Parts: sequence; C-alpha cells; structure tokens
Amino acid sequence: MKKIIPILLIAFIIFYVSSCEKDDICVDGDTPLLVIGFYDIEDTTAFKRVPSVRIKSIDIDSILTNESFNDRSNSPDSLQVPLRSNATATTYQIIYSSQDDADTGAETGNIDTLTISYDLGEAFVSRACGFVANYNNISVSVSESTENWIQDITVVEPNVENTNNIHVKIFH
Repeated sequence: MKKIIPILLIAFIIFYVSSCEKDDICVDGDTPLLVIGFYDIEDTTAFKRVPSVRIKSIDIDSILTNESFNDRSNSPDSLQVPLRSNATATTYQIIYSSQDDADTGAETGNIDTLTISYDLGEAFVSRACGFVANYNNISVSVSESTENWIQDITVVEPNVENTNNIHVKIFH
C-alpha cells in the first residue's frame, strides 16, 4: 500500500501538469494598417518626402497621428493609416505643407481628399485575440481639382493583411 500511494501521487501530478493550458495572451491580434508610400512622379521608383504633412480623417473628424509619424513635425516618405472596420470606405484629407493661418487659425496648405474603398474580411488569429479585420480589393481615388498635389495613385497590394509592405503608392 505504501508503494501505491507515491505512484498514484506522481501519476496525478503528471496528469495535472499535462492538462494545463497556455496563457491566453494576445500578441499578434492587431488589425493591419494601410501603408501609403510617397514617390517621385519623375522617378517612380524613388521615395519623395512630403513636407509638413497632416492627415485628417473626414469620417471621424480628427487629425491622425500614430507611431509612424507625428503631425506636421517631419517629412515622411510613407505613412500607416487605419481603415474603418465598420464601413466599406474611409476618407482622408492629406494636406501638403500644412500650417495654421496666423490670423484666422484656419488650415492652409494643398488639401487633397482621398477615398479608400474596400471589402471587409475577417481572419481568426487565436482564441486570445479572436478575429481581426482584413481589407480586400482596395481601391483609392482622389477628388479632382485644379490644384491637386497628388498626381497619380497606384494600388500595389490590393489586400491589407499586414503592415509589412506598401499597399498604395502616391506619386507627387
């Protein structure tokens, strides 16, 4: 009897430890951002920085800043922007050489309005993370005006499933 108790105790400990589950911590569960690269219209393979750029979301009426750039503080050659996961289009104003008018405080600079349309998709990441939104078949259009600083747009990656590559090229 004394030999059976330690064997049963060891068997119980092995069974208990092997039945433990991994902690539910979500590491890879972020919805991807759209990556926009700015390129030279003359040399379409060369990046071209945008001076004092500001991005305003028309849909939620806010100025966009994130870890990829600070509002007006630098001249990025690419940006990461979020897309709405509760709609099939997102609209931004991208402002070239953005400044506030000294007298009125109004926004100055060359403003182009970009509309990004897409089909929504979902991808299951894990039990901890759940589902993330993916954006498929994106298309981008710019509102036409006589003073557009954006001269051409090319979608190079029509599905936004990660933020590793540039999805849209803007030529200026």
